[in-house]
Amino acid sequence: MRNLTGLLTLLLVASLAHAADAPPLPALKIDPARTAVIGLSSGAYMAGQMQMAYPELFPNATLVAGGPYGCAGGKLDVALGSCMKGTPAPDVAALVASAGKRSAVGDIGALKDLAHARVYLLHGRDDALVAPAVAEAGAHFYEQLRAGTPGLKGMQVHDDGQRAFAHNLPVVATGDDCDKSVTPYLGHCGFDAAGEIFAQMFGKPAHAASAAKGELRTFDQDALRPDGADAFMAETGYVYLPPDCLAGKPCGVVVAFHGCKQNAAAVGTAFVEGAGFNRWADVYDVAVLYPQTRASFAPLNPQACWDWWGYSGADYDTRHGVQLRWLVNAVRALGLPAGH
Repeated sequence: MRNLTGLLTLLLVASLAHAADAPPLPALKIDPARTAVIGLSSGAYMAGQMQMAYPELFPNATLVAGGPYGCAGGKLDVALGSCMKGTPAPDVAALVASAGKRSAVGDIGALKDLAHARVYLLHGRDDALVAPAVAEAGAHFYEQLRAGTPGLKGMQVHDDGQRAFAHNLPVVATGDDCDKSVTPYLGHCGFDAAGEIFAQMFGKPAHAASAAKGELRTFDQDALRPDGADAFMAETGYVYLPPDCLAGKPCGVVVAFHGCKQNAAAVGTAFVEGAGFNRWADVYDVAVLYPQTRASFAPLNPQACWDWWGYSGADYDTRHGVQLRWLVNAVRALGLPAGH
């Protein structure tokens, strides 16, 4: 027993020392007019949740292979069925009505803050994991929200679902995995999804992207726990800083959410370095935050997915959700002004 206690103590000390190795997020001069959330799969659902819960911070969102906000309703069986396979199809009208009610009571943000939102929904027609019909339901959610909510006529919704790729994020290089869903879920499709995403979020680029010239840094995620609560995050996250941001110039901020089994513990830096976002971040002068979840069995999340069905608590997709509050802490630490 004494040996076991000693081993556990050593493991705890080693864990704490490892967490202490990562520095805090750097404080930047963030332009609140240039923000966006981007995500793949569970990360797409998380991006939608962040946008709906805090539209005053992130009115712009890209969902790659994700469905409508509130789809799972806190039920894993619904998440696995209706919200992935599309059987039965998500009830978009009911989800839009629910979002309106949740906004009215303050569980999510004020819908008026989506007045000039840009929403880009990218999904492959060969996706066998998240059915194209589910992603189409995501597009219909925004279209019905825009049509049925006063003041949202200026919301831009672009549904891009006719490209031939599977359940992955397409990258500009070509290869033989575009029609497969295999680790690290970056399909070599000859399509620069990152470039298209940035153009959809921030407009046409001033020039083409080249190799990333900024810095990819790690940061201590545990330091950002909301009121000390466990947000089911890994100890360490990543942030990419373009040269102009490092030089103190105003820069935007993008939060890029990985998908299930795409966190750093599973794929290393493949996503944070290979998705293509960093090259375009240099062009648009935006920092890219790459928060990292962790796998767990209690609560049950063995694939390190973002919480889009309720493993972190019943309020997971509201302003009270622990992962969403963690994210607010992170972007505040990065320099997003408190008035927004």
